[in-house]
Amino acid sequence: MNDWQRKSPLDWETYVNKLVKVTAVEKHEYEGWVLTVDPVSATIVLATFPENEKGSISFIMGHAIQEVEILREGDSDMKERLTRISAPEERQAYSPEELEKRRKALKSWLETNHIPVGEQGEQGRTLSVAGVLTIEPPYGPEQCSSANEIILSRVQDLLQGYLGQQR
Repeated sequence: MNDWQRKSPLDWETYVNKLVKVTAVEKHEYEGWVLTVDPVSATIVLATFPENEKGSISFIMGHAIQEVEILREGDSDMKERLTRISAPEERQAYSPEELEKRRKALKSWLETNHIPVGEQGEQGRTLSVAGVLTIEPPYGPEQCSSANEIILSRVQDLLQGYLGQQR
Protein backbone atom coordinates (compact mmCIF):
# COMPACT_ATOMS: atom_id res chain seq x y z
CA MET A 1 0.00 0.00 0.00
CA ASN A 2 1.43 3.39 -1.00
CA ASP A 3 1.29 6.73 0.86
CA TRP A 4 -1.65 7.93 -1.26
CA GLN A 5 -3.71 4.86 -0.37
CA ARG A 6 -2.96 5.31 3.34
CA LYS A 7 -4.61 8.74 3.40
CA SER A 8 -8.09 9.11 4.84
CA PRO A 9 -11.14 10.40 2.95
CA LEU A 10 -10.80 13.68 4.85
CA ASP A 11 -7.22 14.02 3.54
CA TRP A 12 -8.37 13.29 -0.03
CA GLU A 13 -11.19 15.82 0.28
CA THR A 14 -8.60 18.59 0.60
CA TYR A 15 -7.58 17.91 -3.03
CA VAL A 16 -11.09 18.32 -4.50
CA ASN A 17 -11.54 21.36 -6.80
CA LYS A 18 -7.77 21.89 -7.04
CA LEU A 19 -5.43 21.68 -10.00
CA VAL A 20 -2.96 18.87 -9.32
CA LYS A 21 -0.07 17.03 -10.90
CA VAL A 22 -0.20 13.28 -10.30
CA THR A 23 2.95 11.22 -10.66
CA ALA A 24 2.15 7.56 -11.21
CA VAL A 25 4.19 4.41 -11.73
CA GLU A 26 6.77 4.45 -14.52
CA LYS A 27 7.00 8.26 -14.15
CA HIS A 28 3.69 8.88 -15.93
CA GLU A 29 2.41 12.36 -15.09
CA TYR A 30 -1.15 13.62 -15.24
CA GLU A 31 -2.44 17.11 -14.65
CA GLY A 32 -6.03 18.14 -14.04
CA TRP A 33 -8.69 19.32 -11.64
CA VAL A 34 -9.70 16.84 -8.94
CA LEU A 35 -13.39 15.98 -9.17
CA THR A 36 -13.31 13.32 -6.48
CA VAL A 37 -11.32 10.48 -4.95
CA ASP A 38 -12.86 7.04 -4.55
CA PRO A 39 -12.60 6.19 -0.84
CA VAL A 40 -12.35 2.43 -1.47
CA SER A 41 -9.72 2.23 -4.20
CA ALA A 42 -8.09 5.67 -3.71
CA THR A 43 -8.61 6.26 -7.44
CA ILE A 44 -8.41 9.95 -8.29
CA VAL A 45 -10.80 11.42 -10.88
CA LEU A 46 -9.33 14.32 -12.86
CA ALA A 47 -11.08 16.73 -15.22
CA THR A 48 -9.16 18.58 -17.91
CA PHE A 49 -10.37 21.36 -20.16
CA PRO A 50 -8.15 21.60 -23.26
CA GLU A 51 -8.65 24.81 -25.23
CA ASN A 52 -11.36 24.69 -27.90
CA GLU A 53 -12.32 21.15 -26.83
CA LYS A 54 -14.86 19.57 -24.56
CA GLY A 55 -13.59 18.62 -21.13
CA SER A 56 -12.38 15.10 -20.46
CA ILE A 57 -12.26 12.87 -17.41
CA SER A 58 -9.31 10.67 -16.38
CA PHE A 59 -9.10 8.02 -13.70
CA ILE A 60 -5.75 7.28 -12.07
CA MET A 61 -5.91 4.11 -10.04
CA GLY A 62 -4.94 4.55 -6.39
CA HIS A 63 -2.37 1.75 -6.38
CA ALA A 64 -0.47 3.44 -9.23
CA ILE A 65 -0.26 6.89 -7.61
CA GLN A 66 3.14 7.82 -6.23
CA GLU A 67 2.72 11.54 -5.58
CA VAL A 68 0.03 14.23 -5.85
CA GLU A 69 1.13 17.86 -5.93
CA ILE A 70 -1.36 20.72 -5.64
CA LEU A 71 -0.61 23.32 -8.30
CA ARG A 72 -3.46 25.77 -7.81
CA GLU A 73 -6.66 26.36 -5.86
CA GLY A 74 -9.89 26.43 -7.84
CA ASP A 75 -11.79 29.71 -7.95
CA SER A 76 -15.59 29.86 -7.70
CA ASP A 77 -15.98 29.67 -11.50
CA MET A 78 -13.89 26.49 -11.67
CA LYS A 79 -15.76 24.93 -8.75
CA GLU A 80 -19.04 25.61 -10.54
CA ARG A 81 -17.67 24.16 -13.79
CA LEU A 82 -16.53 21.01 -11.98
CA THR A 83 -19.88 20.68 -10.23
CA ARG A 84 -21.70 20.83 -13.58
CA ILE A 85 -19.64 17.86 -14.84
CA SER A 86 -20.94 15.55 -12.16
CA ALA A 87 -24.41 17.08 -11.77
CA PRO A 88 -27.25 15.46 -13.68
CA GLU A 89 -28.48 17.23 -16.78
CA GLU A 90 -31.41 19.55 -16.40
CA ARG A 91 -34.44 17.45 -15.72
CA GLN A 92 -37.38 17.56 -18.00
CA ALA A 93 -40.22 19.40 -16.33
CA TYR A 94 -43.39 17.34 -16.00
CA SER A 95 -46.82 18.75 -15.33
CA PRO A 96 -48.76 17.31 -12.38
CA GLU A 97 -50.99 15.49 -14.88
CA GLU A 98 -47.97 13.93 -16.64
CA LEU A 99 -46.49 12.83 -13.30
CA GLU A 100 -49.82 11.25 -12.31
CA LYS A 101 -49.99 9.45 -15.66
CA ARG A 102 -46.38 8.18 -15.26
CA ARG A 103 -47.06 7.03 -11.69
CA LYS A 104 -50.21 5.13 -12.65
CA ALA A 105 -48.58 3.53 -15.70
CA LEU A 106 -45.52 2.41 -13.72
CA LYS A 107 -47.63 1.09 -10.84
CA SER A 108 -49.81 -0.85 -13.28
CA TRP A 109 -46.75 -2.28 -15.05
CA LEU A 110 -45.18 -3.36 -11.74
CA GLU A 111 -48.45 -5.04 -10.66
CA THR A 112 -48.78 -6.78 -14.04
CA ASN A 113 -45.29 -8.20 -13.49
CA HIS A 114 -46.25 -9.43 -9.98
CA ILE A 115 -44.04 -6.93 -8.18
CA PRO A 116 -45.66 -5.82 -4.91
CA VAL A 117 -46.17 -2.07 -5.09
CA GLY A 118 -48.02 0.45 -2.97
CA GLU A 119 -48.31 4.18 -2.54
CA GLN A 120 -47.03 6.29 0.32
CA GLY A 121 -46.42 9.88 1.31
CA GLU A 122 -48.49 12.93 0.56
CA GLN A 123 -51.18 12.20 -2.01
CA GLY A 124 -49.57 8.78 -2.64
CA ARG A 125 -46.97 10.28 -4.97
CA THR A 126 -44.20 7.93 -3.82
CA LEU A 127 -44.33 4.32 -4.96
CA SER A 128 -43.16 1.70 -2.48
CA VAL A 129 -41.88 -1.62 -3.87
CA ALA A 130 -42.14 -4.55 -1.45
CA GLY A 131 -41.73 -2.08 1.43
CA VAL A 132 -37.96 -1.91 0.84
CA LEU A 133 -37.62 0.48 -2.09
CA THR A 134 -39.20 3.82 -2.97
CA ILE A 135 -39.60 5.52 -6.33
CA GLU A 136 -40.13 9.28 -6.32
CA PRO A 137 -41.46 11.43 -9.19
CA PRO A 138 -40.72 11.49 -12.11
CA TYR A 139 -40.42 7.72 -11.57
CA GLY A 140 -37.14 6.85 -13.30
CA PRO A 141 -34.19 4.67 -12.23
CA GLU A 142 -32.44 7.71 -10.70
CA GLN A 143 -35.38 8.30 -8.37
CA CYS A 144 -35.17 4.83 -6.78
CA SER A 145 -33.96 4.59 -3.20
CA SER A 146 -33.24 1.54 -1.06
CA ALA A 147 -30.79 0.40 1.59
CA ASN A 148 -30.65 -2.99 -0.16
CA GLU A 149 -28.24 -2.52 -3.08
CA ILE A 150 -29.22 -5.78 -4.80
CA ILE A 151 -32.91 -4.88 -4.88
CA LEU A 152 -32.06 -1.31 -5.86
CA SER A 153 -29.95 -2.47 -8.81
CA ARG A 154 -32.54 -4.98 -10.02
CA VAL A 155 -35.46 -2.57 -9.84
CA GLN A 156 -33.42 0.15 -11.58
CA ASP A 157 -32.61 -2.33 -14.38
CA LEU A 158 -36.30 -3.26 -14.66
CA LEU A 159 -37.26 0.42 -14.80
CA GLN A 160 -34.66 1.08 -17.48
CA GLY A 161 -36.16 -1.70 -19.58
CA TYR A 162 -39.69 -0.48 -18.93
CA LEU A 163 -38.81 3.08 -19.95
CA GLY A 164 -37.03 1.75 -23.06
CA GLN A 165 -40.28 0.03 -24.10
CA GLN A 166 -42.25 3.25 -23.59
CA ARG A 167 -40.20 5.24 -26.11
